[in-house]
Amino acid sequence: MLYRAADRTQTQVTFVANQSLRVPPSLYLKALRVPAGFDVADNEIVKRVALGDLVITADIPLAAEVLEKGGAALNPRSERYSPATIWVRCAPAACRQAVRQQFANALDSWLTLRQR
Repeated sequence: MLYRAADRTQTQVTFVANQSLRVPPSLYLKALRVPAGFDVADNEIVKRVALGDLVITADIPLAAEVLEKGGAALNPRSERYSPATIWVRCAPAACRQAVRQQFANALDSWLTLRQR
């Protein structure tokens, strides 16, 4: 779908991955291979995203960073992310754990100050 859409609308599409990707020959398709590692591809996407760009991802933290930079984010199930939907979707364990940790830190700080 992306290949055809890129050619039809003459829109540059860049695929970012930490492994080799094959894309059909096209002036509008580009595959960018990044080194393996935690969030290396995500970091490269965030570095390159510009105002008005669209990033297709199921990764909620990546989508949040894209929105912060003025880009748009769409998941593969055709749901467009917004600041409101990011928080609703932040129910997965990784997000819950981050929120819990922030709460624990704030509570600990308050309790420590109170004991003084």
